[in-house]
Order: sequence, then C-alpha cells, then structure tokens
Amino acid sequence: MLNVLALELIADVMKWENEEATREYAWLRLISSMKYDGYSDFRAGVRFLESLVSWLRQFDEADRAAAYSFVKERLVYISGLEMQRVIETFIPEVVFPYLRVSVAEEFGIKPYEVWRTKETAAAFGRRLRRCLFVGLSDGSRIDVLRRANAGRLSQEQVIPMMNVDDEKWKSLAEDLMKELGDDARFDDVYLIDDFTASGTTFIRFPDGKPKGKLHKFESIVQHAKERLVGAGEAFPLSDHYTLHIHHYVSTMQAHDALVERVTEADQRLVGKSFGNWKITEGMLLPSDIRVATIDKETRGATAIWPTDGPIVELCSRYYDHELFERLEKHCREAGQSDMKYGYADCALPLVLEHNTPNNAVPLLWAETNGKAGNPMHPLFFRRDRHG
Repeated sequence: MLNVLALELIADVMKWENEEATREYAWLRLISSMKYDGYSDFRAGVRFLESLVSWLRQFDEADRAAAYSFVKERLVYISGLEMQRVIETFIPEVVFPYLRVSVAEEFGIKPYEVWRTKETAAAFGRRLRRCLFVGLSDGSRIDVLRRANAGRLSQEQVIPMMNVDDEKWKSLAEDLMKELGDDARFDDVYLIDDFTASGTTFIRFPDGKPKGKLHKFESIVQHAKERLVGAGEAFPLSDHYTLHIHHYVSTMQAHDALVERVTEADQRLVGKSFGNWKITEGMLLPSDIRVATIDKETRGATAIWPTDGPIVELCSRYYDHELFERLEKHCREAGQSDMKYGYADCALPLVLEHNTPNNAVPLLWAETNGKAGNPMHPLFFRRDRHG
C-alpha cells in the first residue's frame, strides 16, 4: 500500500499523464525491489520510492524532469551482492595470476604449467602462504574475504586492520616459520580497501610531510620491526617485500592518481620497508562514468554524456557552500574551492550499498539547512565520518 501511495505521489510531483506514469511505475518497482531498497542508510519507514518523492520536491517543477532522468539513466548503484562477488573473485582472479607468473619465472615454465607437477604446485602453495592480507578499514570486508577463501588462506595471514601490535607481529612470524621453515617471511603484502574515487588520500605530501594510509602503515611496520629485531625477535615481513594496493572498486581517476602518488612516495618515504609495488582493483570504473569534466581554471563543466548538461547545471544551482566549509581543510588539499561536484571534483553518479561516497555529486547525498546557499535534501543519505 505504501509503495502505491509513493508511486502516486511521484506521478503527482512529476506531472505525469496516465500512460507515462504506468510506464515509469514498472521501472520504479523493478529497480527499487532489485536494488535501491537495499541501501543500508535509508531511515526508518523510508525506502527508495519515499526518498525519491522528497528528493524530487526540492527542485523547481521545471527542473524535476532532468533530476529524474539523471537517476534513471546515469545512476550507478553497487549492491551488497555485487560487492560480495568482487570480494570473492579477488584471490582467484587477482592474486592467483600474479603468483602463477612468479612461480613460473622461478621454474622457467609457462604460467599455465604451474599445476602440472607436484613440485611446482607445492611451490605455488608456499608462495600463497607467504602473502599477507591487511584490511585498511571496515570496508575491506575481511570477514567476507576469509569465508570466501576458507581452505585457501590461513587465518594467520589475514588481519582485519593495519594497527598491528608487537604480539601479533610475533605470532604471524611464529606461525609462518612453523609451517614453512625458520627463514620464511611474507614476500607480498596486500593492503585492501573497498573503494577509491580520487586516490588523493592514500598518500600525499602536504607541506612536504607524508600523510595518508600508506604513510601510516609504513610507520607501523618500521617501528615494529625496529623494536622486535632489536629485542632479538623475528619480524614476519621480508626486506623489500612487494607491496600490493588493492581496492575492490576504483575509478580510473583514482588508479592514475595512485600510480603517480605511489611513484612519488617510492622516492620520498624515508627508509621505506617495501620494494616493488603494484596497484590493482576488482572493478575498475571507466573515465566516462563521471557526470562532467571539470575545468579547474574556469570552474566550468563540459558534459560527456548528452544528458549531462542539465544535471551539471542543477549541481551548480542547487548547492549549499556549507558542504565545502565542513571539509575545507581536506578540500583545499585536493585543490578545490567548492563541493559542487563532490570531493576532488570526481563528479560521480555513484552509490554504494553501505554508503554514498562524498566523491559522488552532492545532489545525491547532501543534507543541509541552506546556511550558505540552497537547502539540500538527500536521495541516499550519507554517513559522514568527518562530521
């Protein structure tokens, strides 16, 4: 009954005739039941259709068709099941091919021949055991990764957060040496997170000093190694191990930024613990997913898709500068003077099942009172860790 009422309200807000309303009802019922109703941060008693009614009402009547078209034609929503599939394929489709090549090079064979003999198959198993998987946040879904790879990975090579204390480092070393011998160390370390849109926060050098997750992990490793080795204990990571930076979902913009920034970090981090490094992703979103390209000099926007022009205009007109004021420090580090197109001007039409990234266009997620512009009402409410 609530769905019927919500559909009727949408038709009234959009001023649809019966034929058009009937056509749109079919799509709205399908997409809400299959995807959007699963969004975890809808408030009590509100699902997608109810949220859509409130969201559309914030626009002038002449602008509602463009707003609705944006949701129907350009919104990219990654559901919980879709994210789970990306996590489940991480080991077999990202880690295994890399290890096959490494073992093949060691034995002078083709990668597809690795499982041809017991000797090379056993070598592959040892290489896999010498991989350490580290979650960078709750989004790394280490619980799902573990369940998906039961029997493949040891519990002692997967850690949920990078804040590892000395006792855990010692335990990792002891378990690895017990299985593979006293000289065994982790040769590959995978830093795992769920999503990156801009790649700017992973490692950066504001005022010449390193900041970000990579710097934090480096500091943890270096200090722990200094303490443990100084006390005569074994440290589990090889000298100059290969560092793998893996995101389950990444934009092309973030991939390119990470390559550039990790290249810089490779030169500037003092006494870095890693040697070679690789950047991988489970799902790489193409460049043309963006709503618009942003000219940082003129702050103008040129639409990529034919339908993007109107929504770019809405991003500019239905905007409250309070968004920028909340995150001014972070935004200025990213070279921004406003948040019309989301953090780092990513301009993404993107929603993740568990939250909406602030790199998405704020029209989708922002909630403000209009203190410094137009009041904004979210379609997908965002939980903002910055407050």
